[in-house]
This record gives sequence, C-alpha cells and structure tokens, in this order.
Amino acid sequence: MLASGENFALLGDVDVRLSVELGRANMKLRDVLALGADSVVMLERLVDEPLDVMVNGKLIATAEIISEGGRFGMRIVELAGSSMAHVEAAA
Repeated sequence: MLASGENFALLGDVDVRLSVELGRANMKLRDVLALGADSVVMLERLVDEPLDVMVNGKLIATAEIISEGGRFGMRIVELAGSSMAHVEAAA
C-alpha cells in the first residue's frame, strides 16, 4: 500500500484545466442575439476586484492580472481556504 504522499505524487502528471474568470453578465437571449462587432457588455465584477482562478471549474484562488513580455499572466492574491469560503458560496 502506498503512503498518502506517494499517492499524491502519482497525480502530479494529471492534466487539469486552469482558467481565470474575468466576470459574468446576465442577459436576455434577445440581447445576446443582438450582439455584434463593437458591442459592449458590462460585467458584474468591478475593475479593482481580484479575478477567480478555477481548476476544472472549482475555485482555487483569486488573482490579479499582470502583463509580462507582451503576454497576460496572473499573480495569486489568495489561495482558497477558510478565508475564501464566502466567495465560493456566492459563486
């Protein structure tokens, strides 16, 4: 039988999808169908709020966007845990 640390090490090569959610908007279908070039959709998140970092759809952290070498990146602000429980409950 493998120790729990060894079991975890076996999972290290498993691919997961990491995504960053910029914001959300609730819209009527007719408004979505009316979208076109130059349409603007306002999102619920404020400009200075950290973004949600998700792994396979589960919130794992919040982050701020950075730019380095002409590419977007993120700086982790807070890892999910007891202090983020209110954020996950609201999602």
